[in-house]
Amino acid sequence: MTRGDWPAGVRITDEPDAPESECEAVLRGLRAFNEPHIGRPGHAPLNLFVRDERDAIVGGLIGEYNWHWLFVDLLWVGDALRGHGIGSALMHTAEDAARARGCIGLYLDTIDFQARPFYERLGLEVFGTLEDYPPGHTRYFMRKYFGR
Repeated sequence: MTRGDWPAGVRITDEPDAPESECEAVLRGLRAFNEPHIGRPGHAPLNLFVRDERDAIVGGLIGEYNWHWLFVDLLWVGDALRGHGIGSALMHTAEDAARARGCIGLYLDTIDFQARPFYERLGLEVFGTLEDYPPGHTRYFMRKYFGR
């Protein structure tokens, strides 16, 4: 459909400061379209934190369960704690939690200067790349199927 074929008054607007309620309208519409095909998504958060003796957060993993997969959105370990196995422990804890919820795998993305070799040592494999994101770098999309 070209713009000339659009119903009267229909237009595209760019609204970087749109209220959350208006962004939710897009999500509700997409979910209503998807549900007859794949069911309700079943979103649930996974929040793992590493705390020091003062209870300050010095690392963590933020993820989300959805459609029997765990998406690892963020993994961070403070500089002073890197190299002590904490990142691996976070990933193993997340994997155990995902398996307990009946997930079939986990997935994430990482940039070339971040942690691809670390994730590969944990059994994840690259299933896609995006060149020049950010410019001059490569983003890797990685996954791990459980039971394979």
